[in-house]
Amino acid sequence: MSAVANLYRSLDPQALRQTLEAHRRYLGSRTGGRRASLAYADLSGFKLEGADLRDADLTGAKLSGAAMAGIKLERAILFGADLRDSDMRQADLSRADLRGATLRGANLAGANLAGCDLREGRIALQDRDAGFRYLDHAGGPGELNFAVLAGANLTGAQMTGASALATDFTDADLTDAQLAGARLIKAKLDGANLTGADVAGADLSGASLRHAILIRVDFSFATVEGADLSDVLLAPPAVVYVDDKPLAQVIFAHQAFCESDGKAGAAARVSAVDFRPLRSLKRRKLSGLVAPGSIFFGLDLEGVELQGADLSRCDLRGVNLRMADLRGAKLIDAQLTRADLRGALLGPLEIGAGRFVRTDLSRAVLRHADLRYAHALRACLLEADLADAKTEDCDLTGAELR
Repeated sequence: MSAVANLYRSLDPQALRQTLEAHRRYLGSRTGGRRASLAYADLSGFKLEGADLRDADLTGAKLSGAAMAGIKLERAILFGADLRDSDMRQADLSRADLRGATLRGANLAGANLAGCDLREGRIALQDRDAGFRYLDHAGGPGELNFAVLAGANLTGAQMTGASALATDFTDADLTDAQLAGARLIKAKLDGANLTGADVAGADLSGASLRHAILIRVDFSFATVEGADLSDVLLAPPAVVYVDDKPLAQVIFAHQAFCESDGKAGAAARVSAVDFRPLRSLKRRKLSGLVAPGSIFFGLDLEGVELQGADLSRCDLRGVNLRMADLRGAKLIDAQLTRADLRGALLGPLEIGAGRFVRTDLSRAVLRHADLRYAHALRACLLEADLADAKTEDCDLTGAELR
């Protein structure tokens, strides 16, 4: 019998529970603790939701079809593991060793894979009859084909040479990811953040990168034939002018207008302006700012006053809006993916005795946004996309959500 045939070992549920308990004690430095060694264990189809297997050894393990939503696998060794069709939504795989792992068809939506190693790799086994043989799962090593990584955190991930045919990276964070030589044919990268990513020699033929963030990304040696690069966000200009005036000057004038009740300065009415060169508008008083279709991506707007502002169609992805005052603001069709809105005021703005203007977030995209402790009383959220948004303790009393 070959070495491969004898390699895997079955584990009954009771033995697995004992292993998990001993590992829990190990992580807590308690008596009886022992690091989980599940190398070459056949755990196909097992239920492991929320299990804590940080630092565990799962080299070559079979986990195809396993239910592992929310599992903790930080720094775990999954070299050559079979993770095909597994459910790993919201899993923590940060700094995990996934070299040679097969993730074909796996669901990793919202998972944390920051700093993990997804490069190709193979386990070589000594076979008595055939000499050295490679352990290959169906689909091949280092494969992400047809996997779902929508909204996943892949910052700094090592994916050199990885195969990700038709993989869904929608809204994924691939900042500083190593994608040199990766096969991303027909991959979906809509809204993905590729800031500083290395794509040298990558094959992006037929890939969709609509609204993707491509700051400091060099496509010189990459194949982009047939790729959809519409509405991508590139690096900001050094300086922005509005009617021959520097944008900073226009904003200072608007703030003076707000602070003097219109006696000084001038109200700003701009359209499709890139605010990124300003870097920060933290705690600025900018009530009534009219700036539809403008870019605020990644800016620090903590505590900013934007009551009654028109921010329709604005790019506010990744913006810090903690404790911001957005009462009565127009945010129709705004892009707020991953925006930090903790404690933000999104309720109605009083404009006279018994008269109010509601905050309008109709059709706004708030995927993965943080709305904890925000005040959205009677806010209009018709057709808004709140997929995977954090809304714990958010006051949505009277809000229109459909």
